[in-house]
Amino acid sequence: MSETDRIRPRRRRPLRAALGLAVLLAVIGYFAVQRDSTGGGPPSCTAGTTEAGGAVRTYTMTPEQASNAATIAAVGISKGLPDRAVTIALATAMQESALRNLDHGDRDSLGLFQQRPSQGWGTPEQIMDPVYSAGIFYDRLAEIKGYTRLPLTVAAQRVQLSGFPQAYAKHEPDATVLTASFGEVGARATLSCSGPVPAPGSAERVLAELVRAFGKEATPAARSTGGAGGAGAKTGAKAGAKTGAEVSLRFKRDGGTAEARRVRAMAHWAVARSKELGISRVSYGASGWVAGQDGGRWRPAADASGGGADPHAAAPDELRIFLGG
Repeated sequence: MSETDRIRPRRRRPLRAALGLAVLLAVIGYFAVQRDSTGGGPPSCTAGTTEAGGAVRTYTMTPEQASNAATIAAVGISKGLPDRAVTIALATAMQESALRNLDHGDRDSLGLFQQRPSQGWGTPEQIMDPVYSAGIFYDRLAEIKGYTRLPLTVAAQRVQLSGFPQAYAKHEPDATVLTASFGEVGARATLSCSGPVPAPGSAERVLAELVRAFGKEATPAARSTGGAGGAGAKTGAKAGAKTGAEVSLRFKRDGGTAEARRVRAMAHWAVARSKELGISRVSYGASGWVAGQDGGRWRPAADASGGGADPHAAAPDELRIFLGG
């Protein structure tokens, strides 16, 4: 082999290295753009709460799991049940289905709570409806005397009659975080969802789903974006030329803790179901959430505007849900 033959492969190495580096930089650039536009990584939702002493506890889910958790929390709140009931229901669904609406299970078990048509839980179609399945779970839980004072495993087992009752216990800490993120009044807990901006959904569908999840109490609060508003205004939605379709809800500022809890839950319900319902922005109180921005976190309304007056800001007694604007 000549000297030229021996050194030729060595001359190719810098070219190969340069090409490899270019490909690597292109891949990094692609994912950097994806991270910048979606908040990083695949779409996900995170419930977080600040515990005594400043410790932060979080629980991360897929959008599907967050949507189902939001429905379970909404139904409990609509029934006027305490946080303990919501925590028991969420922990049960975490164990039974991992917060997925399963169309299969042990024998004829179905849905979020793996309820069995043969055991009187309802028809398969009813059980596969998260609003129905959550509702009947709460109804049976409420029949248990003193359930709020029972250990979670005991309360859940009396409803479910599971073969593994102790399995519910490991989900209690995460279920407590989820409960606080949906229903706790104040800034100690929140729910955020990251991911790209979804295709615009239907305002009429959002309203219908709100009423299904939160009951008739949601109807008086909803109003047309072009109407006079106020408690008791007519339910409706209107497409605006600049902001796209919008659902606006007014509530009573002096409605007490129950009213504040319900409306706050609606705001976080909208974020949890944003991917499914095509919700691009939620404004509530002094905060706002925007799909595809800031890692999917809530932030002060002034920050969300980017400077100047924010056309999406909510009044102190208002919740605004935007679809595509």
